[in-house]
Amino acid sequence: MDDLSLLLLFAVAVVPLVPTELALITMGVTAANGGDPLPLVVLVAAVGCLLCDVGLYAVGWFGGARLVDRLRARPSVAACAHWITRHLDTRGVAILVLARWLPAGGTVGAVLAGSLRWSRRRFLCASLIGVSLWCAYTGGLGYLGGALLEQSRFGIVLPVACALLAAFTITTVFRRTTSWSARA
Repeated sequence: MDDLSLLLLFAVAVVPLVPTELALITMGVTAANGGDPLPLVVLVAAVGCLLCDVGLYAVGWFGGARLVDRLRARPSVAACAHWITRHLDTRGVAILVLARWLPAGGTVGAVLAGSLRWSRRRFLCASLIGVSLWCAYTGGLGYLGGALLEQSRFGIVLPVACALLAAFTITTVFRRTTSWSARA
């Protein structure tokens, strides 16, 4: 059963725009309660996300501006794309790493990097760092929740609160940054 769970996690991570968070958090909870070891779970998710990013980078490279325009039809993706595009030239690798935490940020960042003809090496470096940190963070939240849940029925509250706080902070910074740029 553990091999099937890892295979499903990998499949979810490879498919763009499928929320990998839920599967990774669930696998983290399972790891805390005797399932597959957390480092293996994080590795499987990171490899899947990295392959997804490479595919999206290739799509951006060959599909270019038309695909970016199609993605921008969604308001949240358009705001994310605007923010990433504005900062990509000056802070490239760091922006792609941080974009991983934005809604659709990993997808948009990979497509934009491809359409802007980033070197493969630069993109792979940014993607590898981003997916590794993001998968470790997300799987770690699940693991923490699972460990606390084992000790208490309310143990899931802390990781959920941490995730909500992180999401709120990132969203607030993102909105303030985009509103400052709109005024400029």
